[in-house]
Amino acid sequence: MELYLDSANLKEIEEGFKLGFLNGLTTTPTFMQREGVTDIDGMIVKLSKIVPVLQIEALGNTAEDVVKEAHRQLNLGLDPKKTVFKIPVSLEGVRACKMLRNDGLMVNVHLVYTIQQAYMAMHAGANYVCPLVGRLQDQGHDALSLVSDCVNAVNRYGYDTKIMFSSVRYNEHIRNAIDCGVHTFTVPLKIIKTLTENHFTTIGTDQFLQDTRLMTMTVKEAMNGKNPIVGADSNVKDAIVKMTDFGFGAITVTNADGSIKGVFTDGDLRRLLQADGENILGKKLGDLEYKAAINIESDSLLNEAASIFKKTNVDTIMVTENGKPVGMLDIQDLKAN
Repeated sequence: MELYLDSANLKEIEEGFKLGFLNGLTTTPTFMQREGVTDIDGMIVKLSKIVPVLQIEALGNTAEDVVKEAHRQLNLGLDPKKTVFKIPVSLEGVRACKMLRNDGLMVNVHLVYTIQQAYMAMHAGANYVCPLVGRLQDQGHDALSLVSDCVNAVNRYGYDTKIMFSSVRYNEHIRNAIDCGVHTFTVPLKIIKTLTENHFTTIGTDQFLQDTRLMTMTVKEAMNGKNPIVGADSNVKDAIVKMTDFGFGAITVTNADGSIKGVFTDGDLRRLLQADGENILGKKLGDLEYKAAINIESDSLLNEAASIFKKTNVDTIMVTENGKPVGMLDIQDLKAN
């Protein structure tokens, strides 16, 4: 099944074809007018150099006019093997389709509203027959039944025609197109971008990325580089200021020789305030009692840190190198930003 981009916006077109798998581009004079295009021929030539297959309008009051316009556009330098001429369905239109097919050119007969119109286009040798599903539905037509009827006609009678599902308005239209068995559809970029989205896929992908991060990234690579340290001769108030400055709920307390005295946490602060009130603010950190510091070496993997967080139920772990404090690892550092 072919996938075309439906647009006349150069930025969108360049972005879309960077995907590498779109089969071609459909565009219309209406799209171009909306984008402020004034040099239609120049735009056509530019687009022909960007996309693998370009489907463009060939208009005229008679079949001869349509054929003349198609050949005029070819003379701009278009490759006939990479150009499809779009013709609105009409008696003159299907006659022009047959004439262009006799010239070896490709044709898309579009603006199809009935199976009778589709049959005439198929019988005239159209490479594509294109019902405008969204527009049909806007006008109260059973567009999906028409598309299915067109597909069935191709399959039953063996016409060498592809049914193109166009005027795509929302993601569900793609599901409809697949259910109908169409051969190709043309879709706006904003819809194409939604086709791979799924909440559960996102959850699963995030989990895989997180687990890979835990198994491959070291603590040093994950921590934010801040090293909140305060000397044992500082008081509790100094520790609060430092914790606030660094944005951690804990701070390393060191002795005069640089050795680790312990870790002072916001939990410790709450307990001290509850026991002794504001008088604790002036107390020296070196006079406090500390539990054995929970630490991890900086070259350890995050997997080990995750186990420590789970086992100890703390939010922050001291990071050391050769026993010296070099920073803090917050439990949020386990996750990618």
